[in-house]
Amino acid sequence: MSSPSDLQRVLDCGIVAIIRATSGDQLVNVARALYEGGIDVIEVTFTVPNVLEIISAVKKDLGKKILLGAGTVLDPETCRAAFLAGAEFVVSPSINLEVIKLCRRYSKLVMPGAFTPTEIVTAWEAGADIVKLFPADCVGPNYLKAIRGPLPQVRILPTGGVDLKTLPEFVKAGACAVGLGSQLVEKSAVESGNMDRIRDLASQYVSLMKQCRSAT
Repeated sequence: MSSPSDLQRVLDCGIVAIIRATSGDQLVNVARALYEGGIDVIEVTFTVPNVLEIISAVKKDLGKKILLGAGTVLDPETCRAAFLAGAEFVVSPSINLEVIKLCRRYSKLVMPGAFTPTEIVTAWEAGADIVKLFPADCVGPNYLKAIRGPLPQVRILPTGGVDLKTLPEFVKAGACAVGLGSQLVEKSAVESGNMDRIRDLASQYVSLMKQCRSAT
């Protein structure tokens, strides 16, 4: 099993910040801005150039202040490389049973992506700590609510389509946490080095998540 404290950290924060970019130049600063805004669970995707070096740099800069993960992990080789670079959890857009198996072996948190009820149950039975509902923007909160009816035991993290307007409905529908990419880490803010914007958005999302949870 993965570390209970790592899982609890994701559940307590309620937000997984997803960093995607065409260049890694600003990403250590982005991670720091997210942390300063109140988000301490951060995922850097393997679509970013030189991602392993970036994961190592973020880990060196922020250490245990954050729970650092790798995203878009499609195979066990990539998964192991992410762990060696300093990642504590992995996220994928799909299910790879060997990735889940490797995470179980090293007691690392794993969040595979799934869409249909069959895929969600497959991921859960294989040992997923949290199942990433992706792409959630295609179906919205009502789909999550419908899935949660027969599968209340599955921790589901919607990713895609979650923003300041839709987050309350996703939480109300039963999301254990949410994944936030470009709605939080805006491309324009990253490219211009506007860390104040990223910090401010992080703070807004953290505040809204707290409000939503207190209302449920």
